[in-house]
Amino acid sequence: MGATTASAAAGRAGSRGRIDKRQAILDAAFTVFAREGYTQATVDAIAAEAGVAKHTIYNHFGDKQTLLRQAIAAEADRAMAENLAAVERLRDHDGDIRAALESVGHRLVQCYCDDRSWALRRLLYAEISQFPDLLDIIQGRAANPVTEALADRLARLSLAGRLRISDPAEAAEQLGALLIGSMESRSRLGTRRLPDAELHSVTRAAVDTFLHAFGAEPTENT
Repeated sequence: MGATTASAAAGRAGSRGRIDKRQAILDAAFTVFAREGYTQATVDAIAAEAGVAKHTIYNHFGDKQTLLRQAIAAEADRAMAENLAAVERLRDHDGDIRAALESVGHRLVQCYCDDRSWALRRLLYAEISQFPDLLDIIQGRAANPVTEALADRLARLSLAGRLRISDPAEAAEQLGALLIGSMESRSRLGTRRLPDAELHSVTRAAVDTFLHAFGAEPTENT
């Protein structure tokens, strides 16, 4: 291996290591902030959780407030990716529309109810009075893109004659509300693990109501 090639390989390895270390810090920060809250969480505890030196955290993020925002942004990105993968199941679907919506809806409810998603929301509720921009981060990086993607899929289904929708964005918001509107009270903010049978029941009821409003064919009561 020539000197130039070796230097380039070392540079790539160094860059990869820096990215991995940054992600480890973000994961550790989210864990500690979610467990202890912003005020009680210390950079020392985050460094210990991440397995890095304290000064490494300051080199990457500058201060504790920036670290909080970046950790929440990273977690919002993770949630967005999982939710978008669920919504993507509606692409070019030409089978049973009820079954398709129930499949996607069930996966979205599972995403909403996973432990990290609950931890993210509880952290937001605890810190929003001190950092109101955290809501903008979560909405901008997770909630809004997922609703927009769902609206796009519903619009395509409507154009194909599978649904009757005049405002896809509104329909997407309503479907989302039907799916997750009762989850906080049912799960007691994520402190009660909901059995999958209950998630399926909520999903079926949500889709049934949605199709009564937007189905292309008359929907019988079930």
